[in-house]
Amino acid sequence: MSTTEENIGFFGDKLIEKIRKIGNPLCVGLDPYLEKIPPLFCDGPMTPNDPRTAQATKIFLMSLIDLLENKVAIIKPQSAFFERMGWRGIKLLEETICYARKRGLLVLMDAKRGDIGSTATAYAQSFLTEDAPLRSDALTVSPFLGTDTLEPYLKSARNNGAGIFILVKTSNPGSGDFQDMLVGGRALYEKIAEKLAPLSQDFKAPRTGWSSLGIVVGATYPAQGESLRNLLPNTPFLIPGYGAQGGGADDAVRTFVKGPAGYEGGIINSSRAVIFPEDGNTSTPKKWEAAISEALQQAVDGLKEALAQKP
Repeated sequence: MSTTEENIGFFGDKLIEKIRKIGNPLCVGLDPYLEKIPPLFCDGPMTPNDPRTAQATKIFLMSLIDLLENKVAIIKPQSAFFERMGWRGIKLLEETICYARKRGLLVLMDAKRGDIGSTATAYAQSFLTEDAPLRSDALTVSPFLGTDTLEPYLKSARNNGAGIFILVKTSNPGSGDFQDMLVGGRALYEKIAEKLAPLSQDFKAPRTGWSSLGIVVGATYPAQGESLRNLLPNTPFLIPGYGAQGGGADDAVRTFVKGPAGYEGGIINSSRAVIFPEDGNTSTPKKWEAAISEALQQAVDGLKEALAQKP
């Protein structure tokens, strides 16, 4: 371990220790669909280029973060929903990151970046360096241009105590079109995992033993998740697809392994089911807060029950 790594710490340790402290692995995705933001926050037609839209979305997101504080370890803003609002959306993304981190939440930026060397370096500097306006604790990254294009992200993550989550077996229905293709007798997602295994080991955090390099594995593909856990035993999984996408709690926790504080192995994302519950479409502040709190508790309780039933 270098002196720099010792001083700034490892994302793998920060993540797992925060989850142990909070007591659940839920990650709440911040996907601010403009058409779904409740009337309580809306001021005007909520069109992307209207300055009132960014302000209304800001109040919505900050109010959500207030309710998530001390309830979850990490949030996952999806950058595309901010980018569609232009420069105001980028400014809002910066404000959302800062607001969440000041309240003790880890921030995983879901930007799914991937490009050749110099561009990848710029992306890494945009999201993972300490002086970046969009500084996040971790970033989602695509591996499909090759391992050399991952190096800028790994370097920035290592030098700044950050993490990356690499797309391997995603939750969408069409993921198998490419990810399940056979390459040398193995599915492509397994071949990617094999390539990532030594990188993950090299990024292993000293206190918890979990890597600061994670992978994305959908809750909608639990059998494939088990295969990937065998290949990557110390790699944290970002598991989308829990809730609105159809992934159940039992499937979401299938890749978790026994740790000192119970079963652990990554974070399980739920977005729409938590931030846009049916009862939350209201103009009444107390009703909205109650709806969000109930949806959040249901998501957490479902995961806790599934973890408690693991053998």
